[in-house]
Amino acid sequence: MNSMRAVVCDRLGDPSVLTIQDIPMPVAGPRDVVVKVGAAGVNFPDILSVAGSYQHKPELPFVPGMEGAGTVHAVGSEVTAWRPGDRVIFGVRPGAFAEYVKVSKPDALMRLPDGWSEIEGAGYRVAAHTAYHSLIHRAAVKKGDVVLVHGASGGVGLAAVQLARHLGARVIATGGDDERLAVVKRHGGADEVVNYRTSDFVAAVKALTGGKGADVIYDPVGGEVLEKSMRAAAYGARLLIVGFTSGGPSRIMSNHVLIKGLTILGVRAGETIARIAPELGRDYVEILPKLAAQGVMRPHISHRFPIERTADAFRALTDRQVIGKAVIEIGG
Repeated sequence: MNSMRAVVCDRLGDPSVLTIQDIPMPVAGPRDVVVKVGAAGVNFPDILSVAGSYQHKPELPFVPGMEGAGTVHAVGSEVTAWRPGDRVIFGVRPGAFAEYVKVSKPDALMRLPDGWSEIEGAGYRVAAHTAYHSLIHRAAVKKGDVVLVHGASGGVGLAAVQLARHLGARVIATGGDDERLAVVKRHGGADEVVNYRTSDFVAAVKALTGGKGADVIYDPVGGEVLEKSMRAAAYGARLLIVGFTSGGPSRIMSNHVLIKGLTILGVRAGETIARIAPELGRDYVEILPKLAAQGVMRPHISHRFPIERTADAFRALTDRQVIGKAVIEIGG
């Protein structure tokens, strides 16, 4: 059997547990597509999975990685939509940090837009799905809404800034570094940026909105940021809980929820589709490729690592060095 190189997690822990191993190359079943991986995106759930603290817990040993881009290598006998040589963006759960990956779900593939590199494509899917599900499926953002995006220099934050602007919202973006926020303004198109380390973002949002506050708050950070966000919310605001990159959950003050008539929305794109609303998955198949072709949510890639330095890529993300996305370059 042919073998391939892959990043393997055979015990849980910090990034140092990851090793490069030769493992069997996947073979396409009748409905499968095997992709030769050019690059794979790095996401916080990858780090959590290796540590054993993510909600989805693959059996050991496993190959981490949720998304990537590459070229179709082989297709199963029943596959008609794809053929060898097609350039694609893919999603898996997990398995992306390998030279080849088998994709079994038809909606887990989309064409790499013209003019996009595999490096860019590798960083698109997770952030775009999260932003789209958050802002459109959950919060129903409309033109004229004020959208406050926390963690705006991260992958899912930057995608939310870009999509909100595309929808006609006014975007206020927060982060903890002026250089990173400059990228958010330049690449993402944020209307205003606020450094929460040097300014009180609650006061800034109130000042920028004439005391009203934000209509939609997108929070992948959690912790104190989420707690303070309730004071930056307009009456009737929608508060999107996207993640906890600060390290843990928050204390939600029910009096703020009551007095301001807030709607608290948890964001789990994949689970929502799988459990209660499979029809929403059509948007990812039909609409996201069109948005990508228009350049909406095109990733900003600040860090690129060879496969041998996957652990360093994890550390760069954990240490808040990454602006937008970090990717693992796999294809030769």
